[in-house]
Amino acid sequence: MILNHLINVLFPKVCFGCSDILSDNEHLICTSCRHNLPLTNYHINNIDTLKKVFYGRVHIENATALLLFEKKGIVQQLLHQLKYKGQENIGAFLGKWLGHELAAIENYQAIDIVIPVPLHKRKQRKRGFNQAAKFGVEIAAALGAEYVDNVLIKITNTKTQVFKSRIARWQQNTTTFTLENSARIANKHILLVDDIVTTGATVESCVNVLNLAENIKVSVASMAFTA
Repeated sequence: MILNHLINVLFPKVCFGCSDILSDNEHLICTSCRHNLPLTNYHINNIDTLKKVFYGRVHIENATALLLFEKKGIVQQLLHQLKYKGQENIGAFLGKWLGHELAAIENYQAIDIVIPVPLHKRKQRKRGFNQAAKFGVEIAAALGAEYVDNVLIKITNTKTQVFKSRIARWQQNTTTFTLENSARIANKHILLVDDIVTTGATVESCVNVLNLAENIKVSVASMAFTA
């Protein structure tokens, strides 16, 4: 107890949202930031806002995001810490949160497999992890589903699109995926998970490839959505 207190004094844990020092009963983000997170509540209120992004493009059974992304907001800071500062626990934290909520909703109780939007192996090797991985693992655990990360494979390495406009992200999307061992997901309801949905182009590419498997359904869940 004394040692832990000394460590906290010398190396205080700070909020990944605002950088204030966390109290002993706070984890990753402070109470103030947590209360100020812009929750979408799409899945709770049965709102199809995210699903509408894919209308006329690919068929999605259900689609939701936990948070709304706003430039220079708390969510942007959290995702920056996750993707570029190696704070994987943020993904796990958000996955547990969303997973708990989805587990109480009938539409998501039928999910068989959770698959993360993959990174190219070169980018994942450089970063050290897929930012959607722990998010997906926790959602799969909450839903009693299987987490699978070796079926949908990214084969084209693309530069980050964080600082591109929505139009530029759409026009320059050259993301390419391939499907391996498609029999593993045949006849399954898949939940495709990612950190953020913007134009929906990446998810659309993934769904088109997943649809090469026999008789599947695809739903989508992300940490954040740029409305």
